[in-house]
Amino acid sequence: MSNNLSFESTTILTYLGLEKDGSYSPSPSERPIEFLIKHINHLPPHLLLKFSSITSPKERTAVHVIRNRRLKYIDTQPTELSFTSARHTWPTVWPGRERRGIEEGNDEEQWAQSGFMEGSTQFVKKIGSLLREYEEEREAERVRDIRRAQLAAEESQFIPEEDEDSEDEERVELNTLGVEDEEDIKVEFERRIRENFIYGLLDKFDYDRVDWDESLDTDNDREIEERWFDDEEED
Repeated sequence: MSNNLSFESTTILTYLGLEKDGSYSPSPSERPIEFLIKHINHLPPHLLLKFSSITSPKERTAVHVIRNRRLKYIDTQPTELSFTSARHTWPTVWPGRERRGIEEGNDEEQWAQSGFMEGSTQFVKKIGSLLREYEEEREAERVRDIRRAQLAAEESQFIPEEDEDSEDEERVELNTLGVEDEEDIKVEFERRIRENFIYGLLDKFDYDRVDWDESLDTDNDREIEERWFDDEEED
Protein backbone atom coordinates (compact mmCIF):
# COMPACT_ATOMS: atom_id res chain seq x y z
CA MET A 1 0.00 0.00 0.00
CA SER A 2 1.17 3.52 -0.74
CA ASN A 3 1.48 6.31 1.78
CA ASN A 4 -1.86 7.90 2.71
CA LEU A 5 -0.35 11.33 2.02
CA SER A 6 -0.20 10.52 -1.70
CA PHE A 7 -3.86 9.48 -1.82
CA GLU A 8 -5.90 11.78 -4.05
CA SER A 9 -9.17 12.60 -2.26
CA THR A 10 -10.43 15.46 -4.43
CA THR A 11 -12.07 13.33 -7.11
CA ILE A 12 -13.89 11.25 -4.52
CA LEU A 13 -15.09 14.23 -2.50
CA THR A 14 -16.16 16.04 -5.67
CA TYR A 15 -18.19 13.05 -6.82
CA LEU A 16 -20.02 12.98 -3.49
CA GLY A 17 -20.47 16.74 -3.39
CA LEU A 18 -18.54 17.04 -0.14
CA GLU A 19 -16.16 19.70 1.16
CA LYS A 20 -12.77 19.53 -0.54
CA ASP A 21 -10.92 21.84 1.86
CA GLY A 22 -9.99 19.07 4.27
CA SER A 23 -12.78 19.85 6.72
CA TYR A 24 -14.90 16.81 5.92
CA SER A 25 -14.80 14.01 8.47
CA PRO A 26 -14.06 11.16 8.23
CA SER A 27 -11.31 12.03 5.79
CA PRO A 28 -10.97 9.51 2.92
CA SER A 29 -7.18 9.69 3.11
CA GLU A 30 -6.68 9.79 6.88
CA ARG A 31 -9.56 7.55 7.99
CA PRO A 32 -10.32 5.48 4.88
CA ILE A 33 -12.08 2.59 6.63
CA GLU A 34 -14.49 4.90 8.43
CA PHE A 35 -15.05 6.75 5.16
CA LEU A 36 -15.80 3.50 3.34
CA ILE A 37 -18.21 2.36 6.05
CA LYS A 38 -20.16 5.56 5.47
CA HIS A 39 -19.86 5.95 1.70
CA ILE A 40 -19.05 2.64 0.00
CA ASN A 41 -22.59 2.42 -1.36
CA HIS A 42 -22.34 5.92 -2.80
CA LEU A 43 -19.21 5.44 -4.92
CA PRO A 44 -18.70 3.62 -8.25
CA PRO A 45 -16.13 0.79 -8.51
CA HIS A 46 -13.52 2.84 -10.37
CA LEU A 47 -13.33 5.32 -7.48
CA LEU A 48 -13.50 2.66 -4.79
CA LEU A 49 -10.52 0.95 -6.40
CA LYS A 50 -8.38 3.90 -5.30
CA PHE A 51 -8.77 2.76 -1.69
CA SER A 52 -6.85 -0.43 -2.43
CA SER A 53 -3.65 1.62 -2.28
CA ILE A 54 -4.21 2.72 1.32
CA THR A 55 -6.17 -0.17 2.84
CA SER A 56 -5.48 -3.88 3.11
CA PRO A 57 -8.03 -6.67 2.56
CA LYS A 58 -7.78 -7.42 6.28
CA GLU A 59 -8.55 -3.81 7.24
CA ARG A 60 -11.49 -3.69 4.82
CA THR A 61 -13.13 -6.56 6.68
CA ALA A 62 -14.47 -3.90 9.07
CA VAL A 63 -16.73 -2.65 6.26
CA HIS A 64 -19.93 -4.69 6.49
CA VAL A 65 -20.76 -4.20 2.80
CA ILE A 66 -17.41 -5.73 1.86
CA ARG A 67 -17.96 -8.66 4.22
CA ASN A 68 -21.34 -9.23 2.59
CA ARG A 69 -19.78 -9.13 -0.88
CA ARG A 70 -17.22 -11.73 0.14
CA LEU A 71 -19.96 -13.94 1.55
CA LYS A 72 -21.94 -13.54 -1.65
CA TYR A 73 -18.84 -14.40 -3.67
CA ILE A 74 -18.35 -17.61 -1.70
CA ASP A 75 -21.92 -18.57 -2.60
CA THR A 76 -20.92 -18.54 -6.27
CA GLN A 77 -18.53 -21.44 -5.50
CA PRO A 78 -15.47 -19.89 -7.20
CA THR A 79 -12.92 -22.33 -8.59
CA GLU A 80 -9.96 -20.70 -6.83
CA LEU A 81 -11.55 -21.38 -3.43
CA SER A 82 -12.48 -24.96 -4.25
CA PHE A 83 -10.86 -27.74 -2.25
CA THR A 84 -8.55 -28.94 -5.03
CA SER A 85 -7.34 -25.49 -6.06
CA ALA A 86 -7.08 -24.02 -2.55
CA ARG A 87 -5.10 -26.98 -1.23
CA HIS A 88 -2.42 -26.25 -3.80
CA THR A 89 -2.47 -22.45 -3.43
CA TRP A 90 -2.48 -22.38 0.38
CA PRO A 91 -0.80 -25.63 1.46
CA THR A 92 0.08 -24.31 4.92
CA VAL A 93 -3.64 -23.99 5.70
CA TRP A 94 -4.25 -27.61 4.68
CA PRO A 95 -4.29 -29.74 7.88
CA GLY A 96 -3.48 -32.83 5.82
CA ARG A 97 -0.46 -31.28 4.12
CA GLU A 98 1.81 -34.05 5.42
CA ARG A 99 -0.35 -36.59 3.62
CA ARG A 100 -0.28 -34.70 0.37
CA GLY A 101 3.32 -35.56 -0.45
CA ILE A 102 2.56 -39.18 0.39
CA GLU A 103 -0.47 -39.18 -1.93
CA GLU A 104 1.49 -37.70 -4.82
CA GLY A 105 4.40 -39.99 -4.09
CA ASN A 106 2.12 -43.00 -4.30
CA ASP A 107 0.86 -41.74 -7.66
CA GLU A 108 4.45 -41.60 -8.94
CA GLU A 109 5.14 -45.12 -7.71
CA GLN A 110 1.97 -46.46 -9.31
CA TRP A 111 2.88 -44.80 -12.61
CA ALA A 112 6.33 -46.37 -12.55
CA GLN A 113 4.90 -49.80 -11.90
CA SER A 114 2.15 -49.64 -14.49
CA GLY A 115 3.33 -47.40 -17.29
CA PHE A 116 6.97 -46.45 -16.94
CA MET A 117 8.66 -49.31 -18.74
CA GLU A 118 8.75 -53.02 -19.21
CA GLY A 119 11.51 -54.84 -17.44
CA SER A 120 12.33 -56.79 -14.36
CA THR A 121 9.81 -56.48 -11.56
CA GLN A 122 12.55 -55.77 -9.05
CA PHE A 123 13.96 -52.89 -11.11
CA VAL A 124 10.55 -51.30 -11.70
CA LYS A 125 9.69 -51.50 -7.99
CA LYS A 126 12.96 -49.83 -7.09
CA ILE A 127 12.33 -46.99 -9.56
CA GLY A 128 8.80 -46.61 -8.20
CA SER A 129 10.06 -46.42 -4.63
CA LEU A 130 12.65 -43.79 -5.53
CA LEU A 131 10.07 -41.70 -7.37
CA ARG A 132 7.71 -41.88 -4.40
CA GLU A 133 10.39 -40.71 -1.98
CA TYR A 134 11.42 -37.94 -4.34
CA GLU A 135 7.86 -36.66 -4.71
CA GLU A 136 7.28 -36.70 -0.95
CA GLU A 137 10.43 -34.68 -0.36
CA ARG A 138 9.65 -32.27 -3.20
CA GLU A 139 6.22 -31.50 -1.76
CA ALA A 140 7.64 -31.14 1.74
CA GLU A 141 10.26 -28.71 0.44
CA ARG A 142 7.61 -26.70 -1.40
CA VAL A 143 5.60 -26.30 1.80
CA ARG A 144 8.75 -25.33 3.73
CA ASP A 145 9.57 -22.66 1.15
CA ILE A 146 6.08 -21.23 1.42
CA ARG A 147 6.28 -21.22 5.21
CA ARG A 148 9.62 -19.40 5.14
CA ALA A 149 8.21 -16.79 2.77
CA GLN A 150 5.16 -16.30 4.97
CA LEU A 151 7.27 -15.92 8.10
CA ALA A 152 9.44 -13.32 6.37
CA ALA A 153 6.34 -11.40 5.28
CA GLU A 154 4.77 -11.60 8.73
CA GLU A 155 7.91 -10.25 10.38
CA SER A 156 7.69 -7.12 8.24
CA GLN A 157 4.06 -6.48 9.15
CA PHE A 158 2.18 -5.90 12.38
CA ILE A 159 -0.13 -8.77 13.22
CA PRO A 160 -2.49 -8.49 16.23
CA GLU A 161 -1.46 -10.89 18.96
CA GLU A 162 -4.91 -12.39 19.33
CA ASP A 163 -4.97 -13.37 15.65
CA GLU A 164 -1.67 -15.21 16.00
CA ASP A 165 -2.83 -16.96 19.17
CA SER A 166 -6.11 -17.99 17.57
CA GLU A 167 -4.37 -19.47 14.54
CA ASP A 168 -1.79 -21.25 16.69
CA GLU A 169 -4.54 -22.72 18.88
CA GLU A 170 -6.32 -24.09 15.81
CA ARG A 171 -3.13 -25.74 14.54
CA VAL A 172 -2.32 -27.23 17.95
CA GLU A 173 -5.87 -28.50 18.29
CA LEU A 174 -5.67 -30.30 14.96
CA ASN A 175 -2.26 -31.78 15.76
CA THR A 176 -3.27 -33.00 19.22
CA LEU A 177 -6.55 -34.43 18.04
CA GLY A 178 -4.79 -36.42 15.36
CA VAL A 179 -7.74 -36.26 13.01
CA GLU A 180 -7.75 -39.43 10.94
CA ASP A 181 -10.86 -39.09 8.85
CA GLU A 182 -9.97 -37.53 5.48
CA GLU A 183 -13.46 -36.08 5.10
CA ASP A 184 -13.19 -34.32 8.47
CA ILE A 185 -9.85 -32.84 7.41
CA LYS A 186 -11.34 -31.66 4.14
CA VAL A 187 -14.29 -30.01 5.90
CA GLU A 188 -11.95 -28.30 8.38
CA PHE A 189 -9.73 -27.04 5.56
CA GLU A 190 -12.67 -25.66 3.57
CA ARG A 191 -13.93 -23.91 6.71
CA ARG A 192 -10.53 -22.29 7.26
CA ILE A 193 -10.30 -21.15 3.65
CA ARG A 194 -13.75 -19.55 3.83
CA GLU A 195 -12.97 -17.80 7.11
CA ASN A 196 -9.55 -16.62 5.98
CA PHE A 197 -11.07 -15.31 2.76
CA ILE A 198 -13.84 -13.40 4.52
CA TYR A 199 -11.38 -11.85 6.97
CA GLY A 200 -8.97 -10.82 4.21
CA LEU A 201 -6.19 -13.17 5.27
CA LEU A 202 -5.58 -15.10 2.05
CA ASP A 203 -2.46 -14.07 0.17
CA LYS A 204 -2.28 -14.64 -3.58
CA PHE A 205 -5.93 -13.62 -3.93
CA ASP A 206 -7.13 -10.56 -5.82
CA TYR A 207 -9.57 -9.08 -3.30
CA ASP A 208 -10.13 -5.98 -5.45
CA ARG A 209 -12.38 -7.82 -7.88
CA VAL A 210 -14.64 -8.87 -5.00
CA ASP A 211 -14.49 -5.96 -2.57
CA TRP A 212 -15.36 -3.36 -5.22
CA ASP A 213 -17.86 -5.45 -7.19
CA GLU A 214 -21.25 -3.83 -6.68
CA SER A 215 -22.99 -6.66 -8.53
CA LEU A 216 -22.49 -8.68 -5.34
CA ASP A 217 -24.58 -6.23 -3.32
CA THR A 218 -28.01 -7.16 -2.04
CA ASP A 219 -31.13 -5.18 -2.86
CA ASN A 220 -31.01 -3.60 0.60
CA ASP A 221 -27.55 -2.18 -0.13
CA ARG A 222 -28.80 -0.60 -3.35
CA GLU A 223 -31.81 0.90 -1.54
CA ILE A 224 -29.45 2.53 0.96
CA GLU A 225 -27.48 4.07 -1.90
CA GLU A 226 -30.61 5.42 -3.60
CA ARG A 227 -31.90 6.92 -0.34
CA TRP A 228 -28.56 8.68 0.27
CA PHE A 229 -28.59 10.39 -3.12
CA ASP A 230 -32.26 11.32 -2.67
CA ASP A 231 -31.43 12.95 0.67
CA GLU A 232 -28.55 14.88 -0.93
CA GLU A 233 -30.85 16.24 -3.63
CA GLU A 234 -33.41 17.37 -1.03
CA ASP A 235 -30.68 19.17 0.95
